[in-house]
Amino acid sequence: MRVRRVVVEMVRLAALTGLFGVPLCAQDIVGNWQGTIKNPAAERRVVLQIASEADGGWKATLYRIDQGTEGFAASSVTLEGSTLKFTIDRNRQSFEGKVKANGTVIEGTWADWLLASTETRTFPLELKRATKDTVWPTDPTGHTVQFIVVDNNVKLEVLDWGGSGRPVVLLTGQGNSAHVFDKFAPKLTSAYHVYGITRRGYGASSTPELTKENYAADRLGDDVLAVIDSLKLNQPVLVGHSLGGEELSSMGSRHSEKIAGLIYLDAGYSYAFYDRLAPRNLLESKKETGAVAARRPSQSFGRLPTPEPPTAAAHAQTTFPTVQEAIHAGMQKYTDIPVPILAIFAGSALWLQAKAFETGLPSARVVRLPDATHYVFQSNEADVLHEMNAFIDSLPSRPQ
Repeated sequence: MRVRRVVVEMVRLAALTGLFGVPLCAQDIVGNWQGTIKNPAAERRVVLQIASEADGGWKATLYRIDQGTEGFAASSVTLEGSTLKFTIDRNRQSFEGKVKANGTVIEGTWADWLLASTETRTFPLELKRATKDTVWPTDPTGHTVQFIVVDNNVKLEVLDWGGSGRPVVLLTGQGNSAHVFDKFAPKLTSAYHVYGITRRGYGASSTPELTKENYAADRLGDDVLAVIDSLKLNQPVLVGHSLGGEELSSMGSRHSEKIAGLIYLDAGYSYAFYDRLAPRNLLESKKETGAVAARRPSQSFGRLPTPEPPTAAAHAQTTFPTVQEAIHAGMQKYTDIPVPILAIFAGSALWLQAKAFETGLPSARVVRLPDATHYVFQSNEADVLHEMNAFIDSLPSRPQ
């Protein structure tokens, strides 16, 4: 009788296995997976690295290797039966697929949420298990990595792609690490010594307490200054993408003697240059939604006297749930930036802000690239390199 129950139980398990379509032993999804997102406009290769957690769950990191070498951590990873799901909240992306019976293929669908919208785009994506010999390289570029102390218990990841000549320091947009420049930076090393900084709160850099003070624009600018001083860089050119524009303006308005020039790569939002005459300023309008609202900080920012330290009771109200919100709360208004400036604006949405740069900073060179995307150094690499080289060549020689 006992033997019969054992046999019945084995048959039941076999039936469940057939039902789910994956042998139980094949549900170990740990390892490297890779595939191509079948977007007709531009197919993109991805590498997914899945590791096990101590509690029996999984964690995953996605690399979009045709767009850069930065890894994006999944917010959640689940496996129910043969269905694998993961989401990347930071990029508003997700995947759902079925693990095939042999455990080496996951057939599914990739979803992108359109910016400032609830609409999604979906594309086929087949992930195949890769070995250490067949996995696509996630970081083929040559650079060294070091960590530089910029504040109490705060270290920043600093990449060095090498090169010779005037130092150029690349600053990222919000949410990116310096690895976002891994394909772009080597294009500069024939003429310059190129570095990149991962902002506090992101990538491998430290994440101090999420307060406005720890992530204020001038605090982030001070981080850049600390890296420049630590590396003993002689009047570098600072290049900032997107949110990096506020660090450029912080440095240019307070430490102009330390730098040779500033290059804004679609980084000229009003947190980088504040247009007092704009009827609807990005920093202050209460009506923006979606992507624009995401760049609007609280109304308490500005160059105000340093507030008294909060009481213990009020301390909880000064912290924020995310790095992004802490950064937004600490944005400031910059209007006086007395250094040479190149500002490249992508698309046409910020033409009024481009005009503000030209009017408020008449010595700045302002370039409009109507066909470019926000990641202008990727979509219009040749244009950006041409403008950067011409601008840097026009700068005075560095003092010895």
